[in-house]
Amino acid sequence: MAYWRGRRRLSQQVFADRLGKSKSWVDKVERGVRRLDKLSTLQEIARVLRIDTAALVGQDAAPVQAKGRGDGVERIRAALSRYEIPLGKPAGGPVVSVDRMLRDVGYAWTTFQYARYPQVVDLAPDLLTNAQRTNAGAPEAGRASLVEAYRIVTALLVKLGDAELAWLAVDRAMLAATGDRELVAAAAVQLGQVLRALGRAREARSVMLAAAYRMAPSVIEYGGPVELSLCGTLLIQASLAAAQDGKESVAGELLDEAAGMSEQIGDGCDHHRTGFGPTAVDLARAAVAVEAGDAHAAIGWHEKATARSGWRWLPAEHRAAHLLDIARAHLHAGDAGNAARLLTEAERTAPAEITCRPVARDILAEVARDPRAPTTIAKLAATLGIG
Repeated sequence: MAYWRGRRRLSQQVFADRLGKSKSWVDKVERGVRRLDKLSTLQEIARVLRIDTAALVGQDAAPVQAKGRGDGVERIRAALSRYEIPLGKPAGGPVVSVDRMLRDVGYAWTTFQYARYPQVVDLAPDLLTNAQRTNAGAPEAGRASLVEAYRIVTALLVKLGDAELAWLAVDRAMLAATGDRELVAAAAVQLGQVLRALGRAREARSVMLAAAYRMAPSVIEYGGPVELSLCGTLLIQASLAAAQDGKESVAGELLDEAAGMSEQIGDGCDHHRTGFGPTAVDLARAAVAVEAGDAHAAIGWHEKATARSGWRWLPAEHRAAHLLDIARAHLHAGDAGNAARLLTEAERTAPAEITCRPVARDILAEVARDPRAPTTIAKLAATLGIG
């Protein structure tokens, strides 16, 4: 408990006030003088600290299953489990041309960025199969579409809370990209997301930095927009991993480095689906502050980022995911009303971000339990079967 209280930057007094306990009670629990033997108390502590109850007792938390996603994930798993190309099995249908395959992955990316996750779930199995067959028939020309198909599936699975399966998909992406510096860097962005989702923050930071500096131009000022976008996005991933590992100062330094690159590019670009630019860096600063438990700083960066014109140019998926982060910041500050407002805005921006993401459903459940929560949140929770 003391460890997580420290991570959230709560004094014993503030923590005690949020629990409705005395500072002396908190001190005795942290020193082991008093035992925690009531499940309800553990659950309340976990709620205030914004962690799973299992983290307090040293057990792995079971992933929350988003409503209705199981069948789709199993179809994706089946598609990833087929090895018709290396086993020399004949294609079960016509081989899609390289040009058509590139259009298909472009459509799938656009669908994902609009946060239409159920549709992407439906597209993913055939997208994977077709991309594999196209690449088998044209190994060089078909490589980019295969890497992109794996990247899309990885990003989707991270959203749906299945990091283990996402790791398989991103490993395939990295292998397929080998030999192409740009494709490796693009696939590494999703690798960073997966490693962080698995709780492997130190490995994520190390791998992201290696990928970023491999992609970095020899002279930053003369770097092209594609390499700067990829390098800067990888630095953002490294910073988020550093924050997850409790190294906020390192995270800040990495974001400062990314910010310099973003100023050369400006907002409104989306090279390799990174959305990199000054606004994306500010959103990352807010996410780092949320991870560090600094709600005030997170909200400040949010207000700065959303005042930029670049905020409107970001994909709906990116904006809604950020709004969830800031809803968490308001919860950390004990402000359920503003957390509810941000949740409502996220649901309006990208409904599937709320209905399909386990992390969103957890936040919604916490807000809905607050007696001050607006009726719109209570209705949304009831509709989704969240109590």
